[in-house]
Amino acid sequence: MKKDKIVFLLYVMGIIFISEMIGMQFIKVGSITILVLPLVFAVLLTMIIGIPALRKGPLKSVYSKENIKFAGSNLIFIMLPLMARYGADVAPKINEILQLGWVFLLQSVGNIGTVILGLPIALLLGLNREAIGATLGIGREGELAFITEKFGLNGDEGRGVLSMYLVGTLFGSLFFSFIPPLLSAVGFDYRALAIASGLGSASMMTASSSAIVGLYPEHASTITSFAGASQLVTSFMGTYVMVFVSIPLMNAMYRVFKKERAIN
Repeated sequence: MKKDKIVFLLYVMGIIFISEMIGMQFIKVGSITILVLPLVFAVLLTMIIGIPALRKGPLKSVYSKENIKFAGSNLIFIMLPLMARYGADVAPKINEILQLGWVFLLQSVGNIGTVILGLPIALLLGLNREAIGATLGIGREGELAFITEKFGLNGDEGRGVLSMYLVGTLFGSLFFSFIPPLLSAVGFDYRALAIASGLGSASMMTASSSAIVGLYPEHASTITSFAGASQLVTSFMGTYVMVFVSIPLMNAMYRVFKKERAIN
């Protein structure tokens, strides 16, 4: 292994160590508690240290084009253990989850809203092929995997989906930390909130379900199981919704705006 790869991997491990040492932080804003995950700190640290003016000494090799390409092409592999974790959370409550199966399936259809609403706005704002990756879905694991396999992360489409992935990591988890308390206050059932947490994003699901557990600690196991099941179903069904609904819809809409197909 090349020296710069070793330095890069040590740098990644160092960022992970620092982020885990910081741990989950709870920020009180009035009566609402916002959960900030270690993942958010990891992204912020690497973004700040990656500012060109700060890239001195070994950091120059860490942020080399070769390492950036290496990280982009291997990002998909670190997502695989997440599915195993979801399965472990779901198993204890499987009978209860099966009784509400149709609710989990219906939720997956909501992802097409990013194409219907997001694509026209992105194109009108001046984005071109970047809009394909940015609006195919909410820019999480499923969309990231598809765009990576189809276009790679170094092209325009890859930059679009990766940008959404980072924005979702930074702001999505914060947003979904304070939304559940608001919905709970107007009368939503904790199980409905738990199901709504699994929208296809590990960080958002964790932030949202953790906030709900804070409100209903006596139902912690049910909340985590429902959220994990919803995440699994959304990730699974979301792939089919993306392939059979979102992509044809995007091709039709993209052809109207750009006179060409978005995805062949």
